[in-house]
Amino acid sequence: MTITPPDLSVFETLESEVRSYCRSWPTVFHRAQGSHMYDEDGHTYLDFFAGAGSLNYGHNNPVLKRALIDYIERDGVTHGLDMSTTAKRAFLESLQRTILRPRDLPYKVMFPGPTGTNAVESALKLARKVKGRESIVSFTNAFHGMSLGSLAVTGNAFKRAGAGIPLVHGTPMPFDNYLDGRVPDFLWFERLLEDQGSGLNQPAAVIVETVQGEGGINVARAQWLRELADLCKRRDTLLIVDDIQMGCGRTGAFFSFEEAGIVPDIVTISKSISGYGLPMALTLFKPELDVWEPGEHNGTFRGNNPAFVTAAATLDTYWADGQMEKQTLARGEQVEEALRAICDEHTRLGAEYRGRGLVWGLEFTEKSRASAIARRAFELGLLIETSGPESEVVKLLPALTITPEELDEGLRTLARAVRETA
Repeated sequence: MTITPPDLSVFETLESEVRSYCRSWPTVFHRAQGSHMYDEDGHTYLDFFAGAGSLNYGHNNPVLKRALIDYIERDGVTHGLDMSTTAKRAFLESLQRTILRPRDLPYKVMFPGPTGTNAVESALKLARKVKGRESIVSFTNAFHGMSLGSLAVTGNAFKRAGAGIPLVHGTPMPFDNYLDGRVPDFLWFERLLEDQGSGLNQPAAVIVETVQGEGGINVARAQWLRELADLCKRRDTLLIVDDIQMGCGRTGAFFSFEEAGIVPDIVTISKSISGYGLPMALTLFKPELDVWEPGEHNGTFRGNNPAFVTAAATLDTYWADGQMEKQTLARGEQVEEALRAICDEHTRLGAEYRGRGLVWGLEFTEKSRASAIARRAFELGLLIETSGPESEVVKLLPALTITPEELDEGLRTLARAVRETA
């Protein structure tokens, strides 16, 4: 693809240096539909990024768009704080009917604010309030958000440094296979909890991602998650699962922890819960943990009613019959087969892959190769990002609604990008 340098002057002169994705994809996008984005010069890009997991159902999904337009045209409430509205009622009823009740999950629902880090902050605050303790245990290579509480349980050194102050009351433990299987699971964690001289305060909660997306597509085994849940129960510690990127069907089931058969005490949800890319977040927790005083945690934009509308339409359209999970797992097998072929072709580069559902990572011995592949993929019309502490993993995050043909096209483009940068 020949790309004419776009006019980026206003972005470069007026917008902060903190911008990042636009540096990887130096063009000006104009419109988007399904699994494609189009720039203002008419170039087409196949999207394997999906708004960092916020667009599980594609760009401008026609079913969700229709529901949103109808709601706006009838002057539905846009901004509602935590007032009761018809849009919120419809969403809560749909969530209970299609997601919570079929899974026998008794969770209470909290709207903490519009973003994932709002959900994490409220989860940490609630855990500390319930247990009367400050310490939170997280895991190596975790990512939970960019506000201070979330950063304190995030592993990435670059992101943590941006806080500018000490990040306290968080203790990291080894994630699954962090020590390459040389140490029994949770040996270090259990020993610290038992030893009165370890310096580890009894934690209020443990927070974990079942698949670490930003950390490099590190997939926790179901058995490891079950053992973690058991440890938390034995040690009177709450288990928080951060399902912000891996929830809403990304790994197959609606919640990524379903495969392990566990029931976390608290779950954080955001990104694709609205279905349309509209800001929305949920904190779910067991009823006995609902110790909040009215207004003790709030936020001006926690009642984004247009997001409630598209969220309800998403659940009713895609999660009422169980077909979305089956489709995602089938698409995942298609990705795995293609990545296996890429790795077989490039064994001398140390190519390895890993993932679940429709989140996959491709890694090479030479860490800088991932960024080179992502750059070449962009030139070929494919949007993919990198992840991991050194951006060493090519990260595939296509929409769940992508067609087999689109998926095959993107995987062939990825294979070409790998080949041409080898």
